[in-house]
Amino acid sequence: MRKKIAVFALTATATATAVVGIAPAALAANGAFDFVPLAGSAYNLGSTDWTVPYSVPEGFTQTLVQDETVLDVYPGTDDLHDMNTQNETGHQAGRYLYNTHEVGSNGAVSVTDLKTGAVSVIAQRADWNRLDGIRWTPWGSLLVTEETAGGKVFELFFAKKDPTTVERIEERTELGALRHEGIDVAANGSVIVIDELDGGSIFRFVPTVRGDLSSGQLHALKITGLTDAAQTWNPATVTEKVGAFEWVALDQEQVRVDADAAANAVGATEFGRPEDVEIIGQTLYVANTSEERVIAIDLRKRTVSSFVEAGVNVPVEDKAAGISGFNNPDNLAEGPDGALWIAEDNTFSDIYRADKDRNHDGASDSVELFASLTDAGAETTGIYFGKNPKELFATVQHPDKDLADGIWKITRD
Repeated sequence: MRKKIAVFALTATATATAVVGIAPAALAANGAFDFVPLAGSAYNLGSTDWTVPYSVPEGFTQTLVQDETVLDVYPGTDDLHDMNTQNETGHQAGRYLYNTHEVGSNGAVSVTDLKTGAVSVIAQRADWNRLDGIRWTPWGSLLVTEETAGGKVFELFFAKKDPTTVERIEERTELGALRHEGIDVAANGSVIVIDELDGGSIFRFVPTVRGDLSSGQLHALKITGLTDAAQTWNPATVTEKVGAFEWVALDQEQVRVDADAAANAVGATEFGRPEDVEIIGQTLYVANTSEERVIAIDLRKRTVSSFVEAGVNVPVEDKAAGISGFNNPDNLAEGPDGALWIAEDNTFSDIYRADKDRNHDGASDSVELFASLTDAGAETTGIYFGKNPKELFATVQHPDKDLADGIWKITRD
């Protein structure tokens, strides 16, 4: 069953542009991070002189974690803070927030001590190019990815009981040479990666030994029952790319050189700019930016469905008409109640919460607008819920405001 367009509240803020023809919505989310959805995007709030970057519902506070006025890693140019994660396990879990810098060379990983506010660079290499994805692993290391042709995955290992000191870095060639962006690790130790381009595929790496990424097998997702033509990237066949799928093993020798070519060799399904991934329970979510949708991959049943899609269960954006909507979904996060959160790579970048699929039709039951970025030159990246369920971290990247590239914390009062 195809969904009706979801609704947004019209009473959350008097300054946001109202959504045309959409009725008020009820309170969104449950528990620690519930909110009344915004009426619309920050179309009439554009500013380069803001003190807080987002239009948010009442009952939330925005606090600067760090920006270029605190630590300027690349003086004279944007630091391009990107994705975030915490030390989710081990010594002082949740105290440290790590982020990548998506610069063209001499890429860096920074850490913020959330207890003291201290900020520092913990790893930087001249050959690192466009660092993007970042994940804490269940075994206590940090994975970072390069979003560039032939991009690599690196694993950072820390000193015992000191998650701010990197002792060694390993290149994980078995995960493929790709235009990596998002990355996630399943409880069983398998790793999900994606190829961020129109025609990119979705990959699963199964290590020979859990926690050891030096050897294993990379697979690509292939939807069964499609014609060869429908498997390839084509905007006209996007709606066909649902249904049963299989994981197809790839040539590991070829993977190390060009995993996209290895996926093409087995006829793997191609999507429109897969940019981020998030595993919640037994479901893998993938943001396919140029398809204007987020897909849900049921890892147990091995099926693909369209979970959030512009014009299906969230409006199509029309700024000229003042209609807030879904445009260029980019980064994903798991909310404290198990719902999926989505950030746009878009002018007046929005953050949405997509409720669970409780009626089992494959799509989110409702999609609500939580926040809208008021800096028109910027985009939101790196949305992340850490150990505290009342805190959402969000990165403001390449804003029009000077020295404002950085990370913010949005807290439920």
